Amino acid sequence: MNKTLAIIKPEAVEDGNIGAILKMIEEDGFKIIHLKKTTLSQEQAENFYEVHKEKAFFKNLIAYITSGSVVIAQLEKENAVSSFRRLIGATNPAEADKNTIRKLYGTSKEKNAVHGSDSDENAAKEVNFFFN
Repeated sequence: MNKTLAIIKPEAVEDGNIGAILKMIEEDGFKIIHLKKTTLSQEQAENFYEVHKEKAFFKNLIAYITSGSVVIAQLEKENAVSSFRRLIGATNPAEADKNTIRKLYGTSKEKNAVHGSDSDENAAKEVNFFFN
């Protein structure tokens, strides 16, 4: 079994989509190992997204991810990272495949409902960041 990290983002939490998104995750064969609802502090968000620090969108990303509650989950499944990336769909919901989380619950490229680890290496780091 491999692990990956999922974050249900503020707009999806605010819109009441936690249950529907978690159901899609479980129905796709993922086992939810850890789950918590929290609001990220400025410092947590900056540390988590440090890889994007020099990019133009960094400040907006931090403001957005700290704007409300998020749900963070450690997931396990064979080929977890690639399977979850397929389930969530393209970054831009308008370009995401039908019946993916982002297509169903994302509202824009910036507010795309969910974060998913992009590699096994990053999944390990991200899981350890939130679930020591």
